Amino acid sequence: MDALAAYPRIRFMGSKHRLAPRLAEIFATLPPGPAIDAFSGSGVVAYTLKAGGRETHANDHLTFTTTLAEALVANEDETLTAEDVEKLCSPSLDGRDFIAATFTGLYFPDVDHAFLDAAWSHVDELQGAKRALALSALCLAAAWKQPRGVFTVTTPRYDDGRRQLHMPLEDLFKEAVTRCNAAVMPGLASATCGDVFACDPGQAAIAYLDPPYAPPRDDTCYVKRYHFLEGLATYWRGQEIMWETRTRKLVKRHTPFGSKRTVRDALDRLFDHFSAPQALVVSYGSNADLDAAELQALLSRHRRNVRRIEIPHRYAFGTHGTAARRLATEYVFVGM
Repeated sequence: MDALAAYPRIRFMGSKHRLAPRLAEIFATLPPGPAIDAFSGSGVVAYTLKAGGRETHANDHLTFTTTLAEALVANEDETLTAEDVEKLCSPSLDGRDFIAATFTGLYFPDVDHAFLDAAWSHVDELQGAKRALALSALCLAAAWKQPRGVFTVTTPRYDDGRRQLHMPLEDLFKEAVTRCNAAVMPGLASATCGDVFACDPGQAAIAYLDPPYAPPRDDTCYVKRYHFLEGLATYWRGQEIMWETRTRKLVKRHTPFGSKRTVRDALDRLFDHFSAPQALVVSYGSNADLDAAELQALLSRHRRNVRRIEIPHRYAFGTHGTAARRLATEYVFVGM
């Protein structure tokens, strides 16, 4: 699908950017009608569903990912003009300095922190899709400049030579605006930020579920890795900063999908919650604690016919050539 090439890329844990064309082929074989992407993450799968002509609803529990969906999936025709960009890049309206004061010496040079503070003084005057586009471009720029795209480290040791790591955030923001504007396309869609169990399946023909994969070790805490982007999307309003941490993390949000102790019950409840749609499409990775056979058995409790598709996949997470965890098989289950 040519439209998918327009979608801005972000280094996001579990992103389906590379898998989107294959998922589009699978979606095309399923019953027509509206679709839900209940764990929308980077937004690329919701965008894929919309590009396939389906009315689409994207849901995620993070604010910055929901903002991406508002700007690039739910938005039908609004873009940021050259005048909008010039204003967003102009001096601060009120001299605010929360980002500069909070993150000095951490992720970016002082001039970049000052740019983000100033840009937010103008974002506060925007509404609707333009506001979502401006915030999405700011988040994309920050993610592009941070090594590996995650905010768990404050040193340049993961510098992999990408030009974005050494560009001013203002320049990256302008690039991100261009990418976001180019991705806007017509079509009915919506976006919400909330718990997946509060997401109403409604009249959807397809529900796509890509929950966090419970790993044998470590964790799948998105807040830990992307706390700066979550804060940037809200200007840290309503966020609880852990001031004792060097990285200025936000308080972790529990998800039953992220732990091998609770994931089986959580998935069983999830499949039951989305029992109404004609088709259920579930993505899961081979590097999780739950294996394919067990997941298929869980899904078979709620769907009569379940088929499994295996896709070799390399996750764009990590930079070193020996990162074995990047190599995995993506399991896509289709339940009818």
